[in-house]
Amino acid sequence: MPWLESSEALLQGLATVVRLSLEALSVLCVVAGMIATFRLALPFLPVLTHRGRRPPSAVRLCFGSWLSMALEFQLGADIVATTTAPTDSNLIQLATVAVIRTFLNVFLAKELEAERRLEQDQPQPPGS
Repeated sequence: MPWLESSEALLQGLATVVRLSLEALSVLCVVAGMIATFRLALPFLPVLTHRGRRPPSAVRLCFGSWLSMALEFQLGADIVATTTAPTDSNLIQLATVAVIRTFLNVFLAKELEAERRLEQDQPQPPGS
């Protein structure tokens, strides 16, 4: 059936475009997060040069949020890539990558939540 073959080719082409778009969005999230974090951290750079000092929570929360979004786009790209070639090998690879990325995202979300709680519990300086 020629129409079925052309439909499959169209679907594969569409899936390729969607996958590449999701991967590009993931990279853009990391770059945007890096820029936003750098801009946020810039005033603190002289303070951070002392040993043992951590960046303010807002800086870590900013970059962590961008990384979490990038992981979501990467997972979406992996899912789309597997839909066009659902072999046993591809499905096992997707499952492995999905588990790893999901665990990364869960632990990142827990760390971000802990940072948010720490930031909320810190007393505000007078006049702010």
